[in-house]
Amino acid sequence: MKVLVCNTPGNLQYQEKEKPSLKPGYSLLKIKRVGLCGTDLHAFEGTQPYFTYPRILGHELAAEYMDGDAQGFTPGELVTIIPYFNCGKCIACKTGRPNCCSNIQVCGVHTDGAMAEYLLVPSYSLVHGSGLSLDELALIEPLSIGAHGIERANVAEGEYVLVIGAGPIGMGTMEFARIAGGKVIALDINEKRLLFCKEKLGVEHVINGAKDDVLNRLKEITNGDMPTVVVDATGNKKAINNAFQYMAHTARYVLVGLQKEEICFSHPEFHKREATLMSSRNATRKNFEFVMNAMQNGLINPKNYITHIVSFYNLAENFAQYIKPETGAIKVMTEF
Repeated sequence: MKVLVCNTPGNLQYQEKEKPSLKPGYSLLKIKRVGLCGTDLHAFEGTQPYFTYPRILGHELAAEYMDGDAQGFTPGELVTIIPYFNCGKCIACKTGRPNCCSNIQVCGVHTDGAMAEYLLVPSYSLVHGSGLSLDELALIEPLSIGAHGIERANVAEGEYVLVIGAGPIGMGTMEFARIAGGKVIALDINEKRLLFCKEKLGVEHVINGAKDDVLNRLKEITNGDMPTVVVDATGNKKAINNAFQYMAHTARYVLVGLQKEEICFSHPEFHKREATLMSSRNATRKNFEFVMNAMQNGLINPKNYITHIVSFYNLAENFAQYIKPETGAIKVMTEF
């Protein structure tokens, strides 16, 4: 079978490998769609902190179930997976949070991923397609990241929720903040993405961080109170550190984005707010089910996100362009 390997930052190469052989506890999938994620792009750039080379990228997938010992799955059925393979024994797993397992192996990050014609996965990771399309199934995982972040924030009806970063993860976060009843504010420096948020996602308040006085705009929008929920979806050190000043007293700040360096903020300013800082890692099966239900009930339109479609067999030569802002890529979908 053909696979696409990221050998070193900036270097992608097609290779031939043996089709995986079945073994107990695993199932064989024929890959149909793979969405490009920020994790993949950062791995290509060399800025993903949990990544090792060489690696086959890809964890946002839709596939055809081929064979294996998964209970209730039949050959030919469309499926996706929860790509965070967990140990089932650590404190996180035992307390129902396998998304942050202490021994986690994320598909396409710690183990080889879905940029391959076939993929062998733990049978427990499978998710029934439930009538969703291939494109919809491949979008469940990135949307679940946003759903998990909003669940962590425990957004209440009527709260102002500032989402920093209008990439695919940030946009998904905005969608689920809206579904939770939050009043969403989008902050980015990309005017085209902010326009997309207004026109496609119905976000009422957008702020261009490159042009606007962010603090004053936030005060205007919130009647001087500032947002009670702040979510970073940039993974940018400067943006993360700046955002502490955007928090209302009692606010919760959720880090969905990830970067390699230290976070710096004023302890007195943080302390006087009795603020809460938390990370949000991956997602749970509950989040996957919530996202699928939202799709099935028309609460979100996942196809809004797909801006580019590329054949797997042409991906290597086109990959670098999707990092460039001028490309306008929001979600790139790879077809097999």
